[in-house]
Amino acid sequence: MASINLIEAFQEFKDAENIDRPTMMKVVEDVFKTLLRKKFGSDENFDVIVNAEKGDLEIVRHRVIVDDGEVMDPLAEVPYTEATKLEPDYEVGEELYEEVDIMDFGRRAILAAKQTLASRINDLKKNVQVKKYNDRIGEIISAEVYQVWKKEILLLDEDGGELILPKSEQIPQDYFKKGENIRAVVKKVDLKNNSPVIILSRTHPSFLAKLLEIEVPEIFDGLIVVKKIVREPGERAKVAVESYDDRIDPVGACVGMKGSRIHGIVRELKNENIDVINWTNNTQLLIQRSLTPAKISTMELDNESMHADVYLKPDQVSLAIGRRGVNIKLAQELTGYSIDVFRDNEGEVEEFDVDLEEFSDEIESWVIDELKRIGCDTGRSVLNLTAEELERRTDLEKETIQDVRRVLQAEFEKE
Repeated sequence: MASINLIEAFQEFKDAENIDRPTMMKVVEDVFKTLLRKKFGSDENFDVIVNAEKGDLEIVRHRVIVDDGEVMDPLAEVPYTEATKLEPDYEVGEELYEEVDIMDFGRRAILAAKQTLASRINDLKKNVQVKKYNDRIGEIISAEVYQVWKKEILLLDEDGGELILPKSEQIPQDYFKKGENIRAVVKKVDLKNNSPVIILSRTHPSFLAKLLEIEVPEIFDGLIVVKKIVREPGERAKVAVESYDDRIDPVGACVGMKGSRIHGIVRELKNENIDVINWTNNTQLLIQRSLTPAKISTMELDNESMHADVYLKPDQVSLAIGRRGVNIKLAQELTGYSIDVFRDNEGEVEEFDVDLEEFSDEIESWVIDELKRIGCDTGRSVLNLTAEELERRTDLEKETIQDVRRVLQAEFEKE
């Protein structure tokens, strides 16, 4: 008989796609039983035999031999004369086993069966991939860059499965070439047009958490717990850690001797500054630690509104705020408190001052950001500098500086 050789299908999908043999055999059997039902109206008197080792398919039809003229069910019974044409020794009452030639189904039916088989196997492949990566969400994996596009990168895992690293999940300084191996964390599994899309991330806090777990044995063993991570990818991250063993310094363990443990992570994250701090339930102390590397002079805390006014020496203000306001933003995310930073002019009569953010309805945000960049975060700190000095130290135009000074002076004159 003409058999359909399935070796290629078995090898491609059983090995490469990790589809187990019984499942694969069941799919093939179901497809050809459907073919039998379409041709004969029933598959009850047919056996579909799949040889997984050789990749062969065999269909056997079995009918009971009855006397000529007594056939009641042509699907289950065969007349004696017809049976003896195949084998003269047959007798009435015996069962006739006959191979079905696949070609008897017709070319169109065979083509439809192959397409159905391919579709069913493709569905199995999708299900295997979805299950595999649903179980690995939050894990770090290594994959090879296959294609680099403007908005995303296509990667291939060890089984040839496709993974996506969107631009939004890449560190701004990331640059990858085809064939390069990169590490990322499995963020989520999406479905697009009924196909699984595995989304990876290098910006998610869990990526840093897993890198720490790899580099710091105490975290892997559960002696140190990462309580919270906040990140501005490629710029700065703050990691709050706590030790369950009083003999272990959690910060020291994470940083390592001369920074040996943290340096590898910093390189992986494209020189992202990582502040590791001790977690505490003392809110005031946590806010103080979260504003590292700045040193706080005093603090006023309002737990009801979850707000903190922090006072620092003039030279510490820019450190607390950080470049483009990143440090104070991360401190707020880590603590859950809104934080306002003020200069602490010790020995001087405290003057009325207003945070620059209060003028956001009159002064554009990019102008405020530019003034903060040079350490001017309050109205009076701006007015303490001459217009010429402001023009020299910032990228602001003369007219813009005059407008800003006019708005600020009007506010203080009212007071």
